Amino acid sequence: MTVVRETGYERNHIATMLASQRSNMIGLVIPSGAEAIFTDPYFPTLTRSISRKARECQQTLALFLCESEQEGIDTVRSILNTALLDGVIITSDYRNNSFENALVASEMPVVFIGRPRQSPNVSYIESDNFNGGLMATEYLIERGYKRIGVISSFKNTSGDDRYLGYCDALKKHNIPYDGALVAEGDYSMESGRQAMNDLLPAKPDAVFISSDTMALGALRALRENNLRVPDDIAIMGHDNLPPAIQADPQLTTIHQHVEDIGELAVETLLQFIANPKRPPRQISLPGKVIVRESTR
Repeated sequence: MTVVRETGYERNHIATMLASQRSNMIGLVIPSGAEAIFTDPYFPTLTRSISRKARECQQTLALFLCESEQEGIDTVRSILNTALLDGVIITSDYRNNSFENALVASEMPVVFIGRPRQSPNVSYIESDNFNGGLMATEYLIERGYKRIGVISSFKNTSGDDRYLGYCDALKKHNIPYDGALVAEGDYSMESGRQAMNDLLPAKPDAVFISSDTMALGALRALRENNLRVPDDIAIMGHDNLPPAIQADPQLTTIHQHVEDIGELAVETLLQFIANPKRPPRQISLPGKVIVRESTR
């Protein structure tokens, strides 16, 4: 070590990789692309968590943003052909991803964030989205709201499950399902605004919105229609990311453990890199209701 300090020696990463057959480099693939990662606070929070855990585990993190499915296919082909990565974490954001199948079919260790539709027998880390939707809707029911709408997204299984939780809560409490109280967004703020405008003719007294970012857009629509929250309409979000506190009024929402999801994804991936034959690990983290000003 004295000689190392005197000479300023640094380990040759390529030589180490050749000797160990490991690069100590993992990838994070986000199919939603650059726009989502810079506009949706979920992705910066998740990426920061994964990056921090990777550093703790002495791993280099490579980030891949895919603007289209074809770009995703090209990215995965490049990852597999160059063999620079020991494993990949991928956010499951599209309904149908052909490149998901390519990753799963390869011998490279893969962990999904969010349950993928096409590959049920893989490792994934997610929030318990069904119970998130259930808890949110039951919270509104218990507060005496009668006409409870939902703004959901069907881009991925997270949105599907939150919507199914909403439906299950209505069924459990003998509340008739009303299609006029259902609107769809795509997790963006503008889609939340448009969806809320679509719901207003049905006169909901509360709305469960399956992301806080869409809830911000819904709040804007209500202000534009001179409706007060929660006096005229209560709003319930999902995620408990910074926009929930920055909103006016602050959002009652479901907390999901985004940072824990990122850390568990790295831990799980490294376990599979060390032992590729271990069985899939599938984890759903429970959420909880965070009460703020947007419900009475």
